[in-house]
Amino acid sequence: MFGINTPELILILVLALLVIGPTRLPGYVEKLKNLIREVRRMASGARETIKEEAGVDIDDIDWKKLDPRQYDPRRIIREALLDDGDLDTLKSLKAAPGDALASVLGKDSGKAVTTPEAIPAAPEVVRLAPGQLAPYDVEAT
Repeated sequence: MFGINTPELILILVLALLVIGPTRLPGYVEKLKNLIREVRRMASGARETIKEEAGVDIDDIDWKKLDPRQYDPRRIIREALLDDGDLDTLKSLKAAPGDALASVLGKDSGKAVTTPEAIPAAPEVVRLAPGQLAPYDVEAT
């Protein structure tokens, strides 16, 4: 509880007894008890408010599904780009990623995806002549 172990809790209670004193201790214990009751009442009130306004019981929410650590942009993009059948094919294959991609694309799974015919040619780079200014679009700025 709050990183406090049992010996530390006992030490805090003994120090509280010495500092507060035996005459005022029952009053402070009563205040602590009322504070705990109030916090519990507020927590249950918040739960009821969420249930009324959202229409969802907190116990029914799948918190693991809403965990932001589960966010994987590669998976989301892959699922968005592939058909349902292609996604099932990828899930069923437990081979290397290149083999899985080749089978989804309809190519022979024995071929590696990195073969020269699978890699598109790089676009030709046009070099400017010395002293020639780069193209400038006035309307784009």
